[in-house]
Amino acid sequence: MRGKHKLDRPGSLWEQTQVRRILLILGIGLFLSQPALPQTPEGEPAKPLAELSVGDAIILGMVEGVTEFLPISSTGHLIIANHALKLESEQPLHDAAGRPIWHKKPSAENPEGIPLTIKLAADTYAVVIQAGAIAAVVLIFWGRLVGILHGLLGRNNAGLRLLRNIVVACVPAVAVGLTFGDWIDKLFSLEAVIFALVSGAVLMMAAERWRKQQPASSLSRVDPADLTIKQSLGIGLMQCLALWPGMSRSMVTMVGGYFSGLSPAHSAEFSFLVGLPILTGAALLKSYKAGPAMIEVFGISPILLGSLVAALSAAIAVKFLVSYLARHGLAVFAIYRIALALVLTGWFLLG
Repeated sequence: MRGKHKLDRPGSLWEQTQVRRILLILGIGLFLSQPALPQTPEGEPAKPLAELSVGDAIILGMVEGVTEFLPISSTGHLIIANHALKLESEQPLHDAAGRPIWHKKPSAENPEGIPLTIKLAADTYAVVIQAGAIAAVVLIFWGRLVGILHGLLGRNNAGLRLLRNIVVACVPAVAVGLTFGDWIDKLFSLEAVIFALVSGAVLMMAAERWRKQQPASSLSRVDPADLTIKQSLGIGLMQCLALWPGMSRSMVTMVGGYFSGLSPAHSAEFSFLVGLPILTGAALLKSYKAGPAMIEVFGISPILLGSLVAALSAAIAVKFLVSYLARHGLAVFAIYRIALALVLTGWFLLG
C-alpha cells in the first residue's frame, strides 16, 4: 500500500490532512443522506422524544467504529452497549397527548402497525453512524479508490480488476440479503449471536492453522487486484455467512481471503474495500426506512457526534488491524470472540 509508511508517522502533516478529509467526507455524506428533521405544526423543529447524551453517543460511536472492521462482531458489542445504556426498551412511545407514535401506522396488510420505540431508534442509530466508519475507510484507502477510478477511465488495469473483484464479492451477500431480508431479521436473538461468536472463532482458528501450513511465499505476493473471478466469488459466498447475526462480515471476508491466497494484511484490506458498498447501502437503506423515526426519538446532534466518533475510532482500528495482522494473524481475535460469548452468556442468559 503506497501510503503505508506515511501512516506510521503519528502527528505528521499527512495525518492532520487525513483528519480534515475525514471531517469533510463525513459532513458531505451526512448532509446528503439524512432525512428532513421532524417539525411541529408551528414549523419548529420537534423536540426529541428521548435523550441520547453526549456520553452515550460517544460510546456508541466508538463501539461502532472499532468493532465494524475488526473480526469480533459489532453486533455482539452493540448488544452489550445498548443494554448498558438502557436503550433496549420496546415500550411504544407516546406524544404529549398520550397518543401512540407510529413508525408504521396500522394498515390492511399490517393491522397492528409498528409503534415507535427506543430500541427501534437505537438499532437504526447503530447502522446510520456507519457513515463515519465508511468515511475513514474511504480516506485510508484513497489511493486504491483513485486507482479504481483510473481503471474505469482505462488508465489502470489493476484498478479495473480490483473493482471487478469487489463487485463479484459483493453480489452473493447482497442477493441473499435482499431476497431473504425479512427471514434473516427473525434470526436475531442472543442465542444466535453467541453461537455465531463461537462458531466463527472455530472457523478463524482453522483458517489460521491452514495458513501457517502454506508456504510463506504463496500468501505474500497475491494482491486483491490479482484475485480471479472464481476466488472473488468464493469470498463473496463466505460473506453470506455474515448475514447470521454475530458472525462478523469482516471476519468471514478475511477468512475467505486466506483461502484465496491473500496474506492477512491483504485479506483485511480487501475486507475493508468490499465492506464499502455493503455498509453504504445498509446505511442508506436504514436511513430511508427508519431515519425520520430515529431523529424524532434522539434528534440530529447525537447522530452527527456518533458518526464523527465512529470515523476517528474506525481510522485507528483499521490502521491497528492491518499492522497487527501482518505480524500475528487472526488467532487472538478468535480467543477474544470466545471470551465475548462467555460474557454474553453469563450476563444475559444466566444473570
